[in-house]
Amino acid sequence: MAEVLVHVDHADGDVRKPTLELLALARRLGDPVAVHLGPGADLAAPVLAEHGAVRVLTADAPEFADYLVAPKVDALRAAVDAVSPVAVLLASSAEAKEIAARLAVRIGSGLITDAVDLTAGDEGPVATQSVFAAEYTTMSRVTRGTPVITVKPNSAAPEAAPAAGAVEELSFTLGPLATGTKVVSREARESTGRPDLTEAAIVVSGGRGVNGAENFGLIEALADSLGAAVGASRAAVDAGWYPHSHQVGQTGKTVSPQLYIAAGISGAIQHRAGMQTSKTIVAVNKDAEAPIFELADYGVVGDLFTVVPALTDEVNARKA
Repeated sequence: MAEVLVHVDHADGDVRKPTLELLALARRLGDPVAVHLGPGADLAAPVLAEHGAVRVLTADAPEFADYLVAPKVDALRAAVDAVSPVAVLLASSAEAKEIAARLAVRIGSGLITDAVDLTAGDEGPVATQSVFAAEYTTMSRVTRGTPVITVKPNSAAPEAAPAAGAVEELSFTLGPLATGTKVVSREARESTGRPDLTEAAIVVSGGRGVNGAENFGLIEALADSLGAAVGASRAAVDAGWYPHSHQVGQTGKTVSPQLYIAAGISGAIQHRAGMQTSKTIVAVNKDAEAPIFELADYGVVGDLFTVVPALTDEVNARKA
């Protein structure tokens, strides 16, 4: 059966959920072959095998950490040459999309980014995308070379499908440009204990209606009760109420959770572009004419300062 390369997104061997989703999608196209670059392959391999990887190609080198993405592109190119896959799948993170673009140029292939679904087609994988601020849904395929496709988190459910997961060392050679850009320092991000915004199954976002940084505690309390990530509209982050790293929208981050709760967000097209592919959308706004209600599956016309605390209390009561 044809094989599909899956780039493993991990933190020292701790496999992130989007990779498990990719493995589920890869099984629609062929036999998944995971490519683990960096330390921790011994920890990752059993997890990858449990979710369908027939093989796990591993490689580690100090250049992966000391330089930007070029060394990883060299390694992934070697994996393509070794496997001759029907497709290469990566998660739609900032780093992985750069790796995907560089890889597509290297191997002379087409690239599809931010897919939300994948199916097998007679002439190769068919990717579904949500485009033009999610106003249209398109189905596309690569017409030349090995398709390189990045997939948005939460586009598929991880599924256990035990496979051999045979671990094999990947041999590769760094190219002359691999060490062109060196990482000179790193600063650890302060942990909030909440899931990553782009990977979270539930996101609670606040907007202009929150009316101040001091009131974002209401949004955080609801998020914590649901085990959710916290997002914010452009208006809220531009006002300095919440960090820009949490901005959801066309100029911020794109999210596609199972549940998206928008509190005090009017629903301007800039924000909608970043969350329209959410599976279920709940809006809380005191303006019954707010555009967000055109998009919402469930809407509450009311004051968020009343609705959000009541919702938080109800969630906590049901968990008790």
